[in-house]
Amino acid sequence: MAGGGAAPPRRPLTLAEVEPGSENERLGVARDSMLCNPLILKAELGKPQRNCVTLPGFDFAYGLYIQRTDGGVPEAIGQWQTVKPRTATVEKMPRDFITMNRGALKAGYTTAHEFNLYYKANDIRRKGDDYSHFKRSLPKIPADMTFGIPTRPSTPFFDLLQHKYKEMWMEQQRARTAAQRMEKKKRDKVRETRTTLLRKQPLPTKEESFWHLPHFEKVGPHLSTFPDSDTRKKAFSASH
Repeated sequence: MAGGGAAPPRRPLTLAEVEPGSENERLGVARDSMLCNPLILKAELGKPQRNCVTLPGFDFAYGLYIQRTDGGVPEAIGQWQTVKPRTATVEKMPRDFITMNRGALKAGYTTAHEFNLYYKANDIRRKGDDYSHFKRSLPKIPADMTFGIPTRPSTPFFDLLQHKYKEMWMEQQRARTAAQRMEKKKRDKVRETRTTLLRKQPLPTKEESFWHLPHFEKVGPHLSTFPDSDTRKKAFSASH
């Protein structure tokens, strides 16, 4: 850039400017459109990047050209164009039925027809201050309310680095698996039957007794071969 002037913009590369052995040398069929594609064009060593779009000259004015319809500064100085002020639109307030009903009652009107005639004769409107939004319904704001967007909690990087969420998920899965196993054991539990109960706790065996004729059971002995009762007891104790 000699003399401090700005260097002209680099135009798109052409096939005539491509030197043998350079970065953008093409073998075979080569077209100028290949050098206008920014995805194919390679950067030249020690040179700024070329623009793949053909730009107009320095005397080109960018933007939309608007044809002048006025006379410029002389016409503006010679005559003044005044703009009529806009009239502010007055908002029509709603009717004040409370005041009109009070006046109708004081005047002695009682029927709906008389009230309508009174409304037409005395069109009373509400005042602007009474109809304001804040006076109609005051917002209820708590004393400790903080305005604005709440701050997002910081990301727990230590939990992410230590795989804490993975461990928590694994613990939940283990607890879920254990609960499923316990539920399955309760469903698969075999109920006790009479046969299994008798195997664990068998009934006591009954002592077998020989059959006797009923009319001989209460009959006492008619013959005693022992000399006395003590000898008889000793004999029975030795045999039994």
